[in-house]
Amino acid sequence: MLDARQLEALATVVEQGSFVAAALRLNLTLAAVSLRVKALEESLGQRLLVRGKTIRATAAGQTLLTHVRQVQSMEQDVLRDLQRGTTENDNWQTLPVAINADSMASWFLPGVAPLLAKHRLLLDITIDDQDHTHDALKSGDVLGCITTLAQAMRGCVAEPLGVMRYRCVATPSLREAMLVEGHMSIHRLLSMPAVIFNRKDGLQDAFLVEHFGLKQASYPRHFVPSVDGFEMAIALGLGWGMVPELHFTPTHPVLNTLVDVLPDKAVDVVLYWQHWARESLSAQRLTAAVKATASVHLRPLI
Repeated sequence: MLDARQLEALATVVEQGSFVAAALRLNLTLAAVSLRVKALEESLGQRLLVRGKTIRATAAGQTLLTHVRQVQSMEQDVLRDLQRGTTENDNWQTLPVAINADSMASWFLPGVAPLLAKHRLLLDITIDDQDHTHDALKSGDVLGCITTLAQAMRGCVAEPLGVMRYRCVATPSLREAMLVEGHMSIHRLLSMPAVIFNRKDGLQDAFLVEHFGLKQASYPRHFVPSVDGFEMAIALGLGWGMVPELHFTPTHPVLNTLVDVLPDKAVDVVLYWQHWARESLSAQRLTAAVKATASVHLRPLI
């Protein structure tokens, strides 16, 4: 049987980043927190923390952290049921999730907003590239993520959501400068800057590989890690970039002046909702809402 106080100490040390901060948070002495973590490690016969300037969980520690957060989430559900009708302020529940920026800026929030309001749920959102959001789920920091990872991680379920299609866009004048005798010149395109969300964003490279067979292509790049700033940079003619088809509409306030660089070429990204296999009722409701709204806004899987 795992000791609840030892698990709490472990989780708090990782969350706070140090034993000192954890002791303050738990209102315990530094020695007490250290002893609880040490006792847990000894009972399991393995290290749970990597101690150094930055404290982080080992693989075994991450497994325990996921367990702790699953139990905490289920306990919150029980407390909400017990408190229902007795207090107005004590029955909010926080659900930590990891979402890619493009889903956040388009379909995710409108789809889950009614659920959040109805059941007094709060979101703690981590924004990351869709190829990396699963890292937060693996570490136990979130209970679900929108990801490109199709294979379910240990203790998790991966449910397909649909396809987010990306278009290569630019201003009309920039696209005109890419043409040679009326035809698109890949050499002209590569001589012009691309606008990229951040250094994890691989959509431009995927576009060049898929449609031109160019691996590790060299071209100048702007990095603009803000959805609004990213779109504005393209609209200002700073470079070409990959934007979700969901955003590329005549009514979009920024992208409506842009044109498709190659209308017959796009990049399709398959998205999945990965979540804990053991979900609390609130997390189950969130999973259902995410799947339902994705089925409306994303392209279906072929």
